[in-house]
Amino acid sequence: MPLIAHSSLPSFTRLEQEGETILSKDRANHQTIRELHIGLLNMMPDAALEATERQFFRLIGHSNQIAQFYLHPFTLSSIERGDEAQAHVDTHYQSFDDIKAQGLDALIITGAHIEEADLQKAPFYDQLKEVIEWSYNNVTSTLCSCLATHAVLEFRYQQKRQPIGEKCWGVFPHQVLDRQHPLMSGVNTCFDVPHSRFNEITKAQFDKANVKILVDSKVGAHLCVSEDLLRIVFFQGHPEYDTISLLKEYKREIVSFLNKGRDDYPSFPSNYLSPQNKAILNEFKTKLLNGEFKLSDFPESLISQTLGNTWHDATSGIINNWIGCVYQVTHEDINKPFMDSINPNDPLNLK
Repeated sequence: MPLIAHSSLPSFTRLEQEGETILSKDRANHQTIRELHIGLLNMMPDAALEATERQFFRLIGHSNQIAQFYLHPFTLSSIERGDEAQAHVDTHYQSFDDIKAQGLDALIITGAHIEEADLQKAPFYDQLKEVIEWSYNNVTSTLCSCLATHAVLEFRYQQKRQPIGEKCWGVFPHQVLDRQHPLMSGVNTCFDVPHSRFNEITKAQFDKANVKILVDSKVGAHLCVSEDLLRIVFFQGHPEYDTISLLKEYKREIVSFLNKGRDDYPSFPSNYLSPQNKAILNEFKTKLLNGEFKLSDFPESLISQTLGNTWHDATSGIINNWIGCVYQVTHEDINKPFMDSINPNDPLNLK
């Protein structure tokens, strides 16, 4: 599915340089296929803002080579940004008012870096709640990642996330529980998913909310769907991560340690680094703490060449299936979430 470069957003140029299929608006206008408009509420911190754009844009772009997608990034004004990130938002992002006025077929809501278990303390709590309430009534399907999943479970189902103590981060094996749901069509029955979080919605909480778990693991449920089986799709992990995302996060944790933002030197992400890579990073740690190395000596390029990726294919399949489900039921009028014949309480006719 090619992306449409309908604005001057730098991510379009960057993705095209990386070999992604990007269509100009002029070329897209000469195709008769009905496009889909997908919003991206990007709540990630400045350091991951543009990378998160590209991760989700790439997943959508890979999902089908026939359909056309207009992707509409926006964020929340209550999220404080540095000058560079704010300039990027001001230049390339839309406002939520613009989003509501134009309408969307589907919406993706990213995670956010909030370690506090109580989401009501998050500065964007009220704004996020407004977006979620609007999307449920006006968008065919909303896909939530990590913190967004926790927020929806609190807003709509009165299930507050629970702290888990030490940070859960790394790459973990998962199993498909419901092989018949359309989101799982063609997806391996077992696959890995990256996680990075301090809190969780437990399996018991998902069950109490009548939210169906499709993919499970020893570190918690990952992929779930709302009781109607489509209108809200929940990711508790970060399947959108690039191969090097956890490595970059590990580096940011080192920076936090050096800047007194955390008391201890970070541990390695689970099931992610080879023994050789761990040895290299342990040597870096020793020399950094002894003053022999600087942060600029971090061996990112050396390690990134040997990292494996065991989650991308499954994620691409799930996103492709999600887009297909939206296509099947969305109304031709973008201001209406479902075709006239569709039951909103069972849009996929699965019950």
